[in-house]
Parts: sequence; C-alpha cells; structure tokens
Amino acid sequence: MSTVVNQLSAVMDKSIQALQKDLLKVRTGRASTALIDHVHVDYYGSKTPISQVANMTTPDARTIQIVAWEPAMLSAIEKAILEANVGFTPQNDGKVIRLTMPPLTEDRRKEMVKMIKKMGEDIKIALRNARRDSNEDVKKQEKDKALSTDEAKKLQEQIQKKTDDKVAEVDKIIGAKEKEIMTL
Repeated sequence: MSTVVNQLSAVMDKSIQALQKDLLKVRTGRASTALIDHVHVDYYGSKTPISQVANMTTPDARTIQIVAWEPAMLSAIEKAILEANVGFTPQNDGKVIRLTMPPLTEDRRKEMVKMIKKMGEDIKIALRNARRDSNEDVKKQEKDKALSTDEAKKLQEQIQKKTDDKVAEVDKIIGAKEKEIMTL
C-alpha cells in the first residue's frame, strides 16, 4: 500500500534535486565553479568535464580561477569555455585562466528571477504529473480489488499531502534563490 507513496516520494525528490542542480548554474552575482561545471574540454580527442582536467577555485566573490593540471591544456580549456557560451570571456595569462563576472544590472536580475520562477513552475508541473500517475495507480488497484475504497481514499490523501509538501519545498527553494539574486 505504501509502495505507491514511496515511489511518488522518490520521483518527487529526484525532481527537486534536478531543480537544485539547475539553480546552481544560475548566476547570482557571486562567482561559483558550478557555473562552468557543465563545460567539457577536448582532452586528447575525448570530451572531458573541466573539473577532471583543471582545479577550479573562487579566490574572490567575482572571479573563478582555473589552473590546468597540464599547462598544455590551457588553450583547450579557454576554447571550451568560449564555445560553452557561459557569458564571460576567459583571461589566459599562460599559467591561469580567470573568469571575471561583470556586476549584474537590475534588469538582468529581474530577468533571472523570471527564469528561476519558470524553472520552479516546471518542477511543480512535474510534481503534479507524478501525483496524477500515483492517483491513477491507486484507482487501478482499487478497481482490481487490491485496495478497499477506504484504503484508496487514505492513499490519495497521503499522495496529496506529499505533493503539497514538495510544492512548498520548491517554493522555499525558489524564494531563497530569488532573494540571493536580488541581493546587491
């Protein structure tokens, strides 16, 4: 009986984790290596994540510093960052690549808030779709006489409560990211 709720919980948790991972890529005015984690470098013919060919740090709030483990890889890393179109121009001094983040304008901040709210809404839709699938599963079990009407009703209430909790969690995550973006 609780397997439906457990499966629903697992699906919803994955959706929220995906949202949190996507939000890490959204620029907030502070440098974060997560902004370039998705960049893949051509490492001797194979596409390799940047984190596997270089050490990335944030020496200050507006700079990402990349130190290649092999000095010959600097130009490949620089090229990969340019191709990934992350919004910054890499500065290569022959030993280190620096990405300096320009300050965010008010308009850009508002644009980013709209974008993260849309991301949150997309996750809420995914959560509601998962709820619908679980409710259909419960109705099917009830129809097949695997569940009584009372058990089905209790399960549907649990499913709705789980959905409400996860939607509230998404709202909390989006609210925190919005506050982070709007903070100067």
